[in-house]
Amino acid sequence: MYIEVHEDSEHRTHLHQSRAVDLWHYVWSVRRSRAVARGPSLSDVLNAGQEETNVSPIVIIGSGLAGYTVARELRKLDKETPLYVITADDGCFYSKPMLSTALTSGKTPEQLATFSASQMASQLGATIMNHATVTAIDPVERVVRVDGQALPYAKLVLALGADPIKSTLTGNAADQVISVNDLADYARFRTAINGGKNVAIMGAGLIGCEFANDLANAGYHVQVIHPGDLPMGQLLPSEAGRALHESLAQLGVQWHFGRKVEAVDTAQNGYHLTLSDGSVLHADVVLSAIGLRPRTALTQAAGLKVNRGIVVDNCLRTSAEHVYALGDCAEVDGMVLPYVLPIMQAARALAKTLSGTLTAVSYPAMPVMVKTPICPVVVCAHPRNAAERTWQTTTGENGVRAIHLDAENNLQGFALTGKATAEKTSLVQGLTAWL
Repeated sequence: MYIEVHEDSEHRTHLHQSRAVDLWHYVWSVRRSRAVARGPSLSDVLNAGQEETNVSPIVIIGSGLAGYTVARELRKLDKETPLYVITADDGCFYSKPMLSTALTSGKTPEQLATFSASQMASQLGATIMNHATVTAIDPVERVVRVDGQALPYAKLVLALGADPIKSTLTGNAADQVISVNDLADYARFRTAINGGKNVAIMGAGLIGCEFANDLANAGYHVQVIHPGDLPMGQLLPSEAGRALHESLAQLGVQWHFGRKVEAVDTAQNGYHLTLSDGSVLHADVVLSAIGLRPRTALTQAAGLKVNRGIVVDNCLRTSAEHVYALGDCAEVDGMVLPYVLPIMQAARALAKTLSGTLTAVSYPAMPVMVKTPICPVVVCAHPRNAAERTWQTTTGENGVRAIHLDAENNLQGFALTGKATAEKTSLVQGLTAWL
């Protein structure tokens, strides 16, 4: 369905023509029944827009933090250019980082959605095309194909996000393992854990640890299976990882390090998980948190340059003219940074470019705050020098303090736990920019 709101020269919200008013009421009537009705066709929406303007719109694919933030930033600079946001989900706005803390904060999935698609359309003076599927991009003709129909664009922004990495599991319940990557996934997860008390988490990275803390806080019995020796081994020095491990263990989390889940099968009550060492665990729900991979299939098919993510320059331009990318799907100067602060930096820069002032994104050193309240963790390390990183670590009653220095003793990064996280601000000031 397509929700369309525009602003006149006095920036007051109104709709195109009487047919668009009918569209508005129709959208509200079918909004909760997407499987039954899809709303009016794309051609109807385009025809309504063409009655007022022949200007091709700026089109944003994706309604996550990256997509909606660049739209908001753009509207601060340009209130007139037609703007379309295309999304496969319902188009509501929510904070994705809150998915892994919602139990502790007492939030239901419904409460996490702060604005509906219609409210976002009104705020942005935009057309929100929700429950829509982009099947192809044609950068030569400057059109995207949405549910089989062509939508022209003046500029195209790819905020496609990332997909959960699929584990190679066997067993008759391998397809029942849950990954949480958006609000709809999280709603399914919350439904699954109702009535169950044992949750197995595959992966002890940032997301796995946050979910472990949140579930344990809510009284669930949590087991974490991880092939490494300590949690968050790719980001944290061993001392910080050990502090996180021990704190979560005190909260009741059980760890199974050095092993992977190989098979998930149905059991009389829940599931049996067979691990790589032959041991078997029981769980009511199995959550996979083994990582994300940038969504690139659509752009690869369109002939755009792709590496780990969609390759863009410092101005977030892809290899195709008039096409840009940001967020979890984008690779900027060799870096893929699926975190809030880089997305905000990129969105502000790209909005300026879209409004006519070519602007390069700048990345200051940006710390990542891990939402594990049983053991607060902050880490800030340049994403390009992980292989060369050596830590100088001290451990005391305030927690772990680890710093990374280069050959000239210049500060390159830090990792802090517990009360030591209070040093974050002062340490960040001593770091050089990443980009």
